[in-house]
Amino acid sequence: MQDFRAAAIQMNAPLGEIEANLDQIERWARAAVGEGAQLVCFPELSITGHWCAGDVWAASEPVPDGPSCRRLEWLAAELGCVLSVGIAEREANVAYNTQVIIGPQGYLGKQRKLHMSADEYFHFRMGGATHIIDIGPCRLGIGICYDTVFPETARIAAIKGAEVYLAPHAARCGQWAEDADEQRAKVALVKEHARMTLRARANDNGMFVIYCNQAGQAGPETNHCGGILFVDPSGAILAESRTDLIEDDMVVCDLEAELFEARRRARCFNLQTRRPEIYGDICRMSE
Repeated sequence: MQDFRAAAIQMNAPLGEIEANLDQIERWARAAVGEGAQLVCFPELSITGHWCAGDVWAASEPVPDGPSCRRLEWLAAELGCVLSVGIAEREANVAYNTQVIIGPQGYLGKQRKLHMSADEYFHFRMGGATHIIDIGPCRLGIGICYDTVFPETARIAAIKGAEVYLAPHAARCGQWAEDADEQRAKVALVKEHARMTLRARANDNGMFVIYCNQAGQAGPETNHCGGILFVDPSGAILAESRTDLIEDDMVVCDLEAELFEARRRARCFNLQTRRPEIYGDICRMSE
């Protein structure tokens, strides 16, 4: 891993408003690169939107040969950066919830969401593997929203060589509360859960974690509460967005290779002392 600067964006992405969402992505990418970011991270389904009451399949596109990926390839080449962006991917007439990674030289790889939450199950097919994507300054693993709830997904990414773990989200907080204090409390609860979960994933696996969530209303009862976190390989928060901000925002953070190296060479670091030969029960169905 090398030292580099990353940016994470929280933004609203209405379902099916692909060109408008791509315009937002371009504006934020330009702003991020203007602040020196080499990696710019966008939320889950930030191109096609996240609202499972709508026609998800109609909004889906091929990856990497669809028009949205082509536009992102042009943008990454012009800006000289790496983009991580969420899209509803169409393949063989089914849709996947996919995070695509595109660099200055073009398409680098993708990760399909492995675990579907609630109503997503009826709109997306699940991915079947964890992929590691080398972007130059680091190797990326990706857990999309609900995937991060499962410790196994981040552990597999770490074992396969991930140094930075992206956690793009479209985490929902239900219907907006009429009372402003009640709404702030709901948002704070979702963000505190993200802190708890992602600090554990970073510390357990000795890798940086970058979290960014959609922010705003997607449907009558589908609202995303925003949130950005940068967590170091020991689980300490490096940078974050405001707790009560539910609007488009960006946070830029420097990721230092020495923090990664120090965690990995620490005495009794668990990836060095783990014993996979005794963990078979984790792969067996409970009775």
